[in-house]
Amino acid sequence: MALSAEESGRLTGLLTEHAERITQRWTEIAAASLRGRLSQAELRRQVQDLHRGMVSAGQGGAFDLDSEPAAELRAVLAEISRGRARQGFTASETAVSVYAVKEVLLGLMEAEAGTVTLRDYVAFTALVDQMGLFTVESFVRTRESLIADQAEQLLELSTPVVKIWEGVVAVPLVGTLDSARAQVVMERLLQTLVDTGSPYAIIDITGVPAVDTQVAQHILKTVVAARLMGADCIISGIRPQIAQTIVALGIEFGDIATKASLADALRHVLRLSGVDAGRRHPRRES
Repeated sequence: MALSAEESGRLTGLLTEHAERITQRWTEIAAASLRGRLSQAELRRQVQDLHRGMVSAGQGGAFDLDSEPAAELRAVLAEISRGRARQGFTASETAVSVYAVKEVLLGLMEAEAGTVTLRDYVAFTALVDQMGLFTVESFVRTRESLIADQAEQLLELSTPVVKIWEGVVAVPLVGTLDSARAQVVMERLLQTLVDTGSPYAIIDITGVPAVDTQVAQHILKTVVAARLMGADCIISGIRPQIAQTIVALGIEFGDIATKASLADALRHVLRLSGVDAGRRHPRRES
């Protein structure tokens, strides 16, 4: 929704002539909807930035939110939306702070009945609605970006690669192994193999609730990738139920060593390395 040059001029004149009154009342209305979750000083600064952006956009002739003169206003709306999204506000709370100017303009127009018409008010509110929609869209994009970042961080935290012995690293998997997570597992394992120079890697699936054909394929791809890096892989955590499922599905791990537990896998690797992994019994006092 764009205002004509005449409508834009009347709106700009109204905003400029009553600048202090508008920002004060706008801040009060917006503050009531936020219930003290934002400081009065910060909210007033945001309202003043919005007011200044509207005046700047209206001075360019026809007031169009998509136009070049409205670039400052769009930047302010986007900045407020991003900040509110990171601070935990809702999209409604963010948009209401913009829509609050409607009530302020209505009060001013009632006082300026001879200058501003009802048609002007309808046009002004349609423009404010467009500003609110722009705010919500910016808010949603920011929230989606935050959620994606958090999901990636959780994915990395849920797939740790740890060094459990000299030359031995382990990947304890917990939960479902989908394509996205399998890719993270592979990347982290390969990077750890490069960083540590470890010739052995243990993939422990004790915490994987079920192994189907897709999960098995992900594991096999990880093993092949590790072998290309010069590391031998051992799969541990093969519980009886999982073993039966693997047999029933006809999944073959080929020459990949499999063990029932992480401890068994570590003992196997130590034997391959020539390390005495036998149990040591305490000496008896004579």
